[in-house]
Amino acid sequence: MSESCCSQSCGSERITHGKWLKIAFALVIMTIAYNIAEALVAVFTGYSAESIALVGFGFDSLLEVSAAILMLWRLIEQMRHNNDEAIEHAETAVHRFVGVTFLLLAGYIAFDSITILWHQIRPETTIIGIILAALSLLIMPLLAWVKMRAAKEINSSALRAEAKETVACSILSLILLVGLGLNAALGWWWADPVTALVMVPWLVKEGLAGIRGQSCCG
Repeated sequence: MSESCCSQSCGSERITHGKWLKIAFALVIMTIAYNIAEALVAVFTGYSAESIALVGFGFDSLLEVSAAILMLWRLIEQMRHNNDEAIEHAETAVHRFVGVTFLLLAGYIAFDSITILWHQIRPETTIIGIILAALSLLIMPLLAWVKMRAAKEINSSALRAEAKETVACSILSLILLVGLGLNAALGWWWADPVTALVMVPWLVKEGLAGIRGQSCCG
């Protein structure tokens, strides 16, 4: 009787694990698709409005696309082989790549913000940019939360790390929305770079953790 219960329990766990693996795969696909669209809109709109912050937001989206593509590879490895060594190799690669993208993003934001403050660059008001930031602020936190749940279910620290990059995108969306909003409403051109600089230490910390192969934010 106990063996039968154990067999049923193991079967149920495999079904649940497989379900969450498919959910994780779909979430990463959604991340790639949304961030490609987000990057295109942000970069083209940013250049038109001479908003370096908006262009930087677009580059962040491209970084997240790169990390998500690697995460997709890691999930495919698990689906096809279910080999612990192959999965561990993929996990390590994703961790380190995500860590590097955090550091690249931190460097870009720091340079971008200081340049804006030094030259007192005053971007034009962009309604499209404000709408994009608001939309991302609604979508990204929800996407990150479900990714974290999926990461727990399939026991993937790499997916957890990639989800943290989605959190970073959410925070950048808030920063961008505040900066663009204050510039549009009050003409405070400096609001965006100042608030963006606050995020740099956190990005550096998470980037170094990822490169060391540690679980980001964990």
